[in-house]
Amino acid sequence: MSSIISSISKEALAPLCNELLNHNKIKSDDFARYDVKRGLRNADGTGVMAGLTHICSVDGYYISDGERVPREGRLRYRGIDINDIVQACVSENRFGFEETAWLLMFGNLPTQKQLDSFCQILAEARDLPEDFIEDMIMKSPSPNVMNKLSRSVLSLYSYDPDPEDTSIENVLRQSIQLLAQMPTIMSYAYQVKRRHYYHKSMYIHPVRPEFMTAETVLRTIRSNKEFTDEEAKLLDLCLILHAEHGGGNNSAFATRVLTSSLTDTYAAVAAGIGALKGPRHGGANLKVREMLEYIRRDVEDITSEEQVADYLCRILKHEAGDRSGLIYGMGHAVYTLSDPRAIILKKYARSFSEKCGYMEQFNLIDMVERLTPEVFERVKGSKKRVCANVDLYSGLIYDMLRIPEDLFTPLFCVARMAGWSAHRMEELMTGGRIIRPAYKSVSLPRQYYPIHERSEGYVADPNYIPSEERV
Repeated sequence: MSSIISSISKEALAPLCNELLNHNKIKSDDFARYDVKRGLRNADGTGVMAGLTHICSVDGYYISDGERVPREGRLRYRGIDINDIVQACVSENRFGFEETAWLLMFGNLPTQKQLDSFCQILAEARDLPEDFIEDMIMKSPSPNVMNKLSRSVLSLYSYDPDPEDTSIENVLRQSIQLLAQMPTIMSYAYQVKRRHYYHKSMYIHPVRPEFMTAETVLRTIRSNKEFTDEEAKLLDLCLILHAEHGGGNNSAFATRVLTSSLTDTYAAVAAGIGALKGPRHGGANLKVREMLEYIRRDVEDITSEEQVADYLCRILKHEAGDRSGLIYGMGHAVYTLSDPRAIILKKYARSFSEKCGYMEQFNLIDMVERLTPEVFERVKGSKKRVCANVDLYSGLIYDMLRIPEDLFTPLFCVARMAGWSAHRMEELMTGGRIIRPAYKSVSLPRQYYPIHERSEGYVADPNYIPSEERV
């Protein structure tokens, strides 16, 4: 069997693509005509209410007299402000991701005894099944670590003695196992990619049971296995901030949609990974990095606010960058005045940049954040509030931690496993119905033509009467 999927020639694909485009257009006016909430968004940009949750609240505005009123962003895990969680961990100089995962999954803060026991369970569960690394990761390298994460999670189904059991006890076991194993899978998938695609040395380091999640990640991705406590605590902070973001975010909703069908845990989590990979979701941090590289390449003086502002204008006009018209890292579906995660990351990014010699990069990102609202108003003629989101500063922190770009989004996945697990279990306990929104069909009844009567470009009879309406 060839190692490369056989390709279809462009010549063969062109007419097929034309056929597809000619018969699958929907008028944009029809969405308003039928009051379709595209992207499950209301006309004012708010999300369609699709469920109830205890797990997380994401607030960036309030409604007054039917209008959205911007306010400072607030993020709460199980009702606890994210700033309080971060501040407690920083002031006590301890790791907090495992505590955060417990809070999200179980619903309450753990006692020290509960936390110690949980960390021990995670440590014992990090190892992958025998021969899994060789059979499932090394034998089929992937150019994208997220795809390898998804495939590996699906493969773990085959190693589970009871994969289909959707009892809470069994799903909790599976969730804890995946939470523990995700960093291991990510690290090994990256090492295999290094060897196969970059032709560099591959380092497979055994996991250390006494290490926390952030320490495990840094140890397994670095050739010398060395890292500082400050580096590990900074990565731990990122994991805390990425662990959850409400039931309405794309990957959590995807996980809940699949869970509502009573499918297995591995299929539901793989759906979350696939959703998170997209550049409109978890993959946005890579787009921020790419955008900054465009700015450094094309702007003569990146310390000049005028030159950077002009370039941002060109980005919005689809004239620069990736021509998408988007300033990545700016704007959010819920947050209006501020993203609390971005505020926290910016604070630690600034102090770490000063120590690591990254102030030029930090100052450029800070300039993009300050200039974008003004540029947005100038180009779009809109006074809509636009704030920095978490992706604007996360990539800089990963760079300073010497984390390769290939792992930017997978690290997001490692953290978000906690939130997905919480949402899957909540959906199983409280959902009760398969999630099935409606789609309005806008196709008209058409006559079936026998194949010998069809010619290229034939048009259906406009006077055709469906059989059920005939007298």
